[in-house]
Amino acid sequence: MPRRKPQGWPKLMVTRRLASGLTAYYWVPPTWAAKRGCNLRSEALGQDYGTAKARCDDVLNPQFDAWRLESALPVEANRVRVGTFDWLVTLYKSSPKYTGKPPQTRRSYDASLHLVSSFKLKDGRCFGTLAIGSITPGAADRLYAKLKLKADGTERVRTAILAMSIAKRAWNVARRDKPEIVPLDNPFAKMGLSYKAKATRPVTHDEVVRFVAAADAAGEPSIGTAAMIAFFWLQRQEDILSRLSWGHYRPADAPHIVRVFHHKTDELVEVPLFDTDGTALWPQIMDRLDAAPRRGTLIVIRDQPDRLRKVHLPWQFRYFRHRVAEIRSAAGIDPEVKFMGLRHGGNVEGAEAGLTDAQLRALSGHLTTAALLRYAQATPRQRQAGGRKRLDARTKKEGLSK
Repeated sequence: MPRRKPQGWPKLMVTRRLASGLTAYYWVPPTWAAKRGCNLRSEALGQDYGTAKARCDDVLNPQFDAWRLESALPVEANRVRVGTFDWLVTLYKSSPKYTGKPPQTRRSYDASLHLVSSFKLKDGRCFGTLAIGSITPGAADRLYAKLKLKADGTERVRTAILAMSIAKRAWNVARRDKPEIVPLDNPFAKMGLSYKAKATRPVTHDEVVRFVAAADAAGEPSIGTAAMIAFFWLQRQEDILSRLSWGHYRPADAPHIVRVFHHKTDELVEVPLFDTDGTALWPQIMDRLDAAPRRGTLIVIRDQPDRLRKVHLPWQFRYFRHRVAEIRSAAGIDPEVKFMGLRHGGNVEGAEAGLTDAQLRALSGHLTTAALLRYAQATPRQRQAGGRKRLDARTKKEGLSK
């Protein structure tokens, strides 16, 4: 039975066992690619899984995909009629504006574009076969009205809006590449669509403590560790599970920090571990990590060795979410709470502690205050603090006037 690679494992990345017994990672393109003229060659990626994965996801695989799409474009052009919406999508997917996106983002874009292209018209044709010159703003409006309803009549407004947004983006990119074919007027632009997403429920510190205790009791302390990292150091799940390595925690060149990388914003935040007087700033998570066994390159890794490989593997995202839900239930925490709520909760705790926007952004890796405010949600405690400051200022002013 073939061994399965964990979810999130980069394509074309393989492992080799070194003479020392350690595992090294390599990027190896298929042999057929070299025969067809691909100038990309195999590359040694080192022994750090997070660094190797980032190199594959961010550089090597996008380059390979770009070469493959470019080399396949003449064949694709023969199969997809030039000037149709499907042709426009193919053109977009060959652009660095698409190939440069992370794999998870590309999968989301693919699903949205497929939803548009595969929509069946009344005459039986698919929307993707339409000539782009025949797609009017009115046609885009009618398509949106259809896509926002499922077959059973329930709404999926957010999905439909995302589909229109990606279609607009694809049109703009294709227009820049083929202005002589793609019309200037984008029918998916200026649709006036808006959607107010349901606010993510922030996780409280008390709930973090209960969740960690439940994870430890379940024999999966790595999940509790992941929760603490998300809450205290504000890192996203994908980065915790696939990028945060032991080399980032108290590195040899800077043992007083932890390097927290945010792939979404490409920000590397060097979080201090100690105050100026030597006091530990994050005692709970630091004590846990200092006492934790180092079973692999990544900090958060499966607690039990793989049945076949006999080594501890990275968590698969889907199974990780499944186990988080079970541990959350065992801890008696609201089922509406999601793992992303830990990062929201950490930001809210910071806001309630009186941190300025600049201080919060310095810790969270957000690039703008607008992005930060989606996490540091307003709470009654913050409003009370605001009212108290206004009262204090007003009282002081009245006292001075007497």
